[in-house]
Amino acid sequence: MNNMRILKIGLLTCAVALGLFAHEELKGKAVSFKGTVVDTGCYFAHEGMEKGHTACATMCAKAGIPLAVVDESGKLYLVLGNDHKNPNTRLMPFIEKKVKVTGTLVDKGGMSGLAIKTIEAAE
Repeated sequence: MNNMRILKIGLLTCAVALGLFAHEELKGKAVSFKGTVVDTGCYFAHEGMEKGHTACATMCAKAGIPLAVVDESGKLYLVLGNDHKNPNTRLMPFIEKKVKVTGTLVDKGGMSGLAIKTIEAAE
């Protein structure tokens, strides 16, 4: 993947997180859906989700590459750090796994952000 694209994703993630720290109350739409946790680096570089690389995705997430949730229709949701913590930490146990999430959806600047309220393994 193009390093500039990775940098842009990282900067956008930081900007969204900083915006949330400055504004405690997140305004958006309540959502609940099933999806799969992916690392955004491989997701964009390989034109989608690539199975069998949990160790690589874990290493990338620990290095700061954002994890995200892709719903069953293929829509990508960037997970927001609305609790003043790294959102990757909460998603690490679910890399490449199907999950059910509830939370608040915020669409802005052509991207969809998700402040997760609950996350659990899905069947």
